[in-house]
Amino acid sequence: VAGGDGGGGGGEAREGELIDQALVLWLPGPRSFTGEDTVELHTHGSPAVVSATLEALGRLSYHRLAEPGEFTRQAHANGRMDLTEVEALGDLINAQTDAQRRQALAAMGGGQRRSLEAWRGRMVRALAHTEALIDFGEDADDVTEAALSSAVGEMREIRREIEAELEDGGRGEAVRDGVRVAILGPPNAGKSSLLNLLARRDAAIVSPIEGTTRDVVTVSLQLGGMPVVLSDTAGLRSDSEDPIERLGMVRSADEAAKAHVQLWVFDASTPVPPVLDASSAAASPPPPAPAAAPMASPTSSCSARR
Repeated sequence: VAGGDGGGGGGEAREGELIDQALVLWLPGPRSFTGEDTVELHTHGSPAVVSATLEALGRLSYHRLAEPGEFTRQAHANGRMDLTEVEALGDLINAQTDAQRRQALAAMGGGQRRSLEAWRGRMVRALAHTEALIDFGEDADDVTEAALSSAVGEMREIRREIEAELEDGGRGEAVRDGVRVAILGPPNAGKSSLLNLLARRDAAIVSPIEGTTRDVVTVSLQLGGMPVVLSDTAGLRSDSEDPIERLGMVRSADEAAKAHVQLWVFDASTPVPPVLDASSAAASPPPPAPAAAPMASPTSSCSARR
């Protein structure tokens, strides 16, 4: 790969200057990724080489940088990929765990497309039987009410299959976006220490002072090959008078509601508190504040009785 007609100032490659020893591939359409004629430059990946190569190509009037996803959009427009494969390709590019990679590859292999096409084919046949009965039922002996009953039964079966696919507990979304785990419990039970242990770093502040964690601390990690979004929350108790601490408990309740898994942590040396529900702890009213006594003047004396 050689530089263009630049003057060489500012770190640009001079005309005719060697930038890198690269591999050039010519991929004629329509069997390329996009379905169009394509040229690929396989250079070494150092920032200096990539930058100089892009600068040299940018000097050509008929070249420009591709927009994000433009090649995939061309592939879809040219019939090389359907929408399920486009979505799966995005998931594969962003995959960070083996589970995400396997799920994306399965979708790219056409598994989801084949299921959808099978449902569509059965729906079209059921529709054809229904339309035949409506149009020719009175004139044709071979078009009977049994065809309509068969079509209705087929549609009910398709509906059950689609509902079963949708009611999978969100496993596909959990693999793609991560299993949300909320660490809940009373103050100073060890929630932040558990988060730091699983994250293998000091992600949350740990101290013996109750109410140290006021906001949700989130860490993304892998557990058993699955993506996990782990959230440390504010401690839950029903007798807090601190408005900021109570706001933290409200956020804890929101995080608990969004979580796939609630992980409750308690101090084994103390009795388990009665409040075991994040929503009820956050919604419980604060205890009444003690009545304020009138302040005594410097010259007066007062006594208190219990």
